[in-house]
Amino acid sequence: MKKEKIFTKLSRRSFIRNSVVAAAGVTLLPGALASCSDDDSGGENFTPEGDFGFFEGVASFDPTQQKVVLWTRYTPATNEPTKPSILLDVAKTNDFKDLVVSESVVVDMESDNTVYVDVDKLTSNTQYYYRFRHEKTGAVSVVGETKTLPAPGEVSEVKLAVVSCSNFQAGLFNVYGAVAESNADIVVHLGDYIYEYASGGYGSNETTAALNRQHKPAGEIVSLEDYRARYRQYRGDEQLQKAHQLKPFICVWDDHEIANDAYTDGAENHQPDTEGNFVDRKAHALQAWHEYLPARVSNQTEIYRNFEIADIVNLIMLDTRIVGRNRQLNYVDYLSEAGLNSAAFVADWQNPQRTLLGTKQRDWLSGSLAGSSAKWQVLGNQVLMAKIFIPAELLLLTAQIASGAVTPELFQQYNALVTELVQIKVRLMQGDPSLTEAEKARVQTVLPYNLDSWDGYPVEREMVFASAAGKKLISLAGDTHNAWYSQLSDSDGNKVGAEFAAASVSSPGFEAIFGDNAEVVAGFQLAYPILVNDLDYVDAARRGYVMATFSNNSAKADWQFVTTLATKNTKTDSGKVATES
Repeated sequence: MKKEKIFTKLSRRSFIRNSVVAAAGVTLLPGALASCSDDDSGGENFTPEGDFGFFEGVASFDPTQQKVVLWTRYTPATNEPTKPSILLDVAKTNDFKDLVVSESVVVDMESDNTVYVDVDKLTSNTQYYYRFRHEKTGAVSVVGETKTLPAPGEVSEVKLAVVSCSNFQAGLFNVYGAVAESNADIVVHLGDYIYEYASGGYGSNETTAALNRQHKPAGEIVSLEDYRARYRQYRGDEQLQKAHQLKPFICVWDDHEIANDAYTDGAENHQPDTEGNFVDRKAHALQAWHEYLPARVSNQTEIYRNFEIADIVNLIMLDTRIVGRNRQLNYVDYLSEAGLNSAAFVADWQNPQRTLLGTKQRDWLSGSLAGSSAKWQVLGNQVLMAKIFIPAELLLLTAQIASGAVTPELFQQYNALVTELVQIKVRLMQGDPSLTEAEKARVQTVLPYNLDSWDGYPVEREMVFASAAGKKLISLAGDTHNAWYSQLSDSDGNKVGAEFAAASVSSPGFEAIFGDNAEVVAGFQLAYPILVNDLDYVDAARRGYVMATFSNNSAKADWQFVTTLATKNTKTDSGKVATES
């Protein structure tokens, strides 16, 4: 099937199949539903067989002032008919005495038995409780909690728990457990919710087998059923279930929901000769994503959307990964025995036609920024927006280490180089007149560290900054597995905002590159904020999330880190608190 037909079909799928209207005092009585559904469920003497129930828990998504999408997955009894109906109850109290909804909804057997219900006509800034139940089998889900967004004037602050990058094989999801126990209003998930790798692949470590966290299915996921099975595994996790049960989520995908370093037409981790057509694989991946992480969008290939929260935050969720991204540049393509062909690289890097967003999304973003009166314009990015430009000679050495060429001699060389460069940069910042031009060039000749991020698409980044002129701009980002606090600056060096980037839920960060060499990691964390002009803070070795708190006066980020992934422990420590005003 041609690409256009596949994605036309995907865009027309009705992922949010059920829609109900909340109306206090007007409910569909469960008894009436039971009598109407006898024939569909096998009659009054029906006895369910096999394993059945709501094994993947419940979840809520995309809250607005009046709406929220409620989710579950129901495993039918082996002797149930196709398309079983279940009951959804929504109430303002957890004893369900104050019902606002009690209606029958349909389990879609063609969407892996998932259920999505868009509940409308709710009250703003209100806590709701919900459950799914099947009267004939007696199965009842856990009670979920969710909350609608506040209208202007209803709250003085908004709390967003920012997460990304949860690799099941890498350890326990203690970060999700901590988020569930936090006072966050909303969880903002910036992608890499699952990983596509095979059992024993990326993320595996000495605890994987002991914790029984090998990926299922065992092979790398490619087919629709593969992706669904991987989501079921992740959603079977106790702590992820708890986070979904207690908090509404707003989600976007990144690359690992499809394949590593994906772009519009391909991915680094896709081999057509053994894994088939990338367009087919992408269609499978996106369909499964919507089945398990439903977004209220009209076209399932376009997940960018925004949420106005109390006139304090305009949360703009972007797709910086799939919908418009040109293939990433790679330094390897510009290297020869003579070194880096900098002229060729810069010409391609600065090409004004290169895009991360695509024209349609970029125009939509400009309109959203222009049309919002919210105090803070908050971009939900998959990848870092801030400039991480490092000395060119350090970039090449870091690339050697990242490639796996780890030796004590290389670490010693790395540490010595970092020390030299930091000393030169400090002298430069202090205005040392004895610095030579050659020394200055060593710290001023810089290159972008990560071409998979906005650093690989600098012209379009300037376009976005121009669209945000006069606004208070905050970027939220994930992807790197490390924590970053950076200033956002334009090509003239003017500050245009700040970035709060979250560490991963479990995926390994720079400590995986540097191994157990704590001295090298510590040196990295100390040196990079000096060497990188816009960087104020980095944590390269811990897993956690960002609690971002917004008010009319400030935007505050608190980087929270768990202490271990090897045993269940949701205790967190604050690594850094930063405030923008």
